[in-house]
Amino acid sequence: MKFATRMERMQASEIRELLKLTAQPDIISFAGGLPAPELFPVEEIAKVSHDLVLKEGRQLLQYATTEGRPSLRAKIAKRMADKYHTNVDPDDILITTGSQQCLDFAGKLFLDPGDVVLCESPSYLGALNAFNAYQPKFVEVPTDNGGLIPEELDKILETTPNCKFIYVIPDFQNPTGRTWSMERRQKFMEVVNKHNLPVLEDNPYGELRYEGTILPSLKSMDTKGLVMFLGTFSKIFCPGLRLGWIAAEHSLLSEFVKIKQSADLHTSNFDQGVADAYMEQYDLDEHVKEIVALYKHRRDLILESMEKYFPAGTEWTHPEGGLFLWLTFPEGVSARKVFNKCIEMKVAGVIGDAFYPNQKTDRSMRINYSNMPDNRIVEGIQRMAKAIKECM
Repeated sequence: MKFATRMERMQASEIRELLKLTAQPDIISFAGGLPAPELFPVEEIAKVSHDLVLKEGRQLLQYATTEGRPSLRAKIAKRMADKYHTNVDPDDILITTGSQQCLDFAGKLFLDPGDVVLCESPSYLGALNAFNAYQPKFVEVPTDNGGLIPEELDKILETTPNCKFIYVIPDFQNPTGRTWSMERRQKFMEVVNKHNLPVLEDNPYGELRYEGTILPSLKSMDTKGLVMFLGTFSKIFCPGLRLGWIAAEHSLLSEFVKIKQSADLHTSNFDQGVADAYMEQYDLDEHVKEIVALYKHRRDLILESMEKYFPAGTEWTHPEGGLFLWLTFPEGVSARKVFNKCIEMKVAGVIGDAFYPNQKTDRSMRINYSNMPDNRIVEGIQRMAKAIKECM
C-alpha cells in the first residue's frame, strides 16, 4: 500500500512510545506530562452531566456550530481577560478538540513544503510532530535560562527567508520549565512586529504558577493581529474532555474555522456543555488552587530530592510553575546511557534529543513531577541519582 510522502516525516512520538515502556507498574515514571488524576472533579462532573442531559439533552446530542458553544466562548474570553490581561471578543475564539488540534490547523493553514517554522531550542515535541506533517524546515532560536533570546530571533529573521510563523511557550515551557520575563516578552513583540511575523503562543500551563503572579500574555501586547493564543482545559480541568481553543484576529480566525469544518465539523457538543455547566455551578479558580497547591508541593519535593541525591555537576531548572524541569548532566555523561541505566533501575525520564528538531544533545533529560506521590518521587530520584553516578 502506497502512502503520501508526508508520512515519511511522521514518526511515532518518542514520548508516546516511551510511555508504553514505562506503563509497567514497577517503573517510577517521570516521563509523561500527565495531570494528577486524584484531582479530577469526578463527582461534580457526574452531577453536571446528569443535569445537563435532562435539561438540554436533545440539543446537546445534535450537531452544533463549528465555532463552539457561545456561552463557553464567553467564559473563556472573560478568563483570558482576568488571568492574562488579554481582551478578546468571544467571536474571536474557536473551540478545538484540545489545543493540539490548533497546532495541526496552524500547519495546514500556513505551511507548504520547505517553508520555515521557527521554534525555541528545545521545543514541545507534540508541536514539532504536528508541523512536521506539512514538510517544513525548522529553524531553532537559541534560548538561555530566561527563555527565547529576542536578539537571536532578530538575527535569524534578518537572514532567513520564508519564515511563516514562530511557535513559543512563554510560560513554564515544555520541556524546560522556563518562563519569559516581562522585559523579554516586550522585546520579543518588538522583533515580531518589526518583521510582521505571525506568532503561535501556546499557553497550556500559565495558570499553574507557584510563585509570583501570572504575567500578561503575548496576545495582550499584540497591536498588529499577529498573535494566535492557544489555550486548553487539559491542565486546569480534565484532559480527557479534549477541550482547547484558539483566540485570533477575526479574519485570521475565520480561516481556522474553515479548516475545523473540514476536519471534524465541531468539537464534542457534550464535552463543551459539561465544561460550561461546571464553570456555571462550581468555582474553577478554587479547583485550580487545589491543583497548584499539590503541584507546588511535588515540585518542591523533587527539587529538594535532587539537591540531596544528585551528583555534583548535574544541573536542573527551577520552574516557577508548570509540570516540567530540565536536567543537564555533567560533561561527558550521555543522557541515553543514563536513560538505559534508569530503565534497568525501574525509573524513567525523557531524553532531551526528542525536543530538538535539528541539533542534537546527549546531556539533557525532561522530568515531570505532577503525577507522582511523595514516596515515589523520592525513591525515583534516588534511583536516577544512582544511574547518573554509574554513568560518570
